[in-house]
Amino acid sequence: MKVKLEYIWLDGYKPEPNLRSKIKVVDYQPADITKVPEWGFDGSSTMQAEGFSSDCYLKPVRMYQSLGITSIPLIYVLCEVLDKNNQPHETNDRSKLGEEDNDFWIGFEQEYFIRSAHNKDVLGFERGGTVDPQGKYYCGVGNGQVNGRLFVEQHMENCIMAGIEVTGTNAEVMLGQWEYQVLGKGKLKSGDDLWVSRYILNQMSEDY
Repeated sequence: MKVKLEYIWLDGYKPEPNLRSKIKVVDYQPADITKVPEWGFDGSSTMQAEGFSSDCYLKPVRMYQSLGITSIPLIYVLCEVLDKNNQPHETNDRSKLGEEDNDFWIGFEQEYFIRSAHNKDVLGFERGGTVDPQGKYYCGVGNGQVNGRLFVEQHMENCIMAGIEVTGTNAEVMLGQWEYQVLGKGKLKSGDDLWVSRYILNQMSEDY
């Protein structure tokens, strides 16, 4: 049995890190996160090390089960970054949060724009064209009032299948702008869920 483990981490770019990933193929289905091995990467390519000493390491911290979208089972593995001495990297803010607190609930609203990869226009805006002013787009329905609904709803379903508590989604006040909500139990898990939901969103955009 082959299983794909997709290791996900945050790089060292500032002020806002980018999401990174690489895939390891294994011959077993990990029963829990302790069965997922640490892995290395070239930190000089992610702003997390110098070229003369570039080893960094990925410490698995949470698994998200197969989305059922590939022929080979896929598991997302969120990771913390360790330095060459196997200590939390200076960019590893998650490690500063301490132990989990399961009595702590956090709800996030994640807003975003869907933009063209070709010309960076927001979806629904055409160069040289015009759009109506703000008003009818918020929670709108219909051609000319919303754009990208199929993408948005597929993202929501993919997150739910991965075990992320997405509680809803809606069109926002600008054409091509959307929002989804994530509710998490635990200060670590809630942040983990938000980052992986962002990862799924960015990865899906490759196909559109």
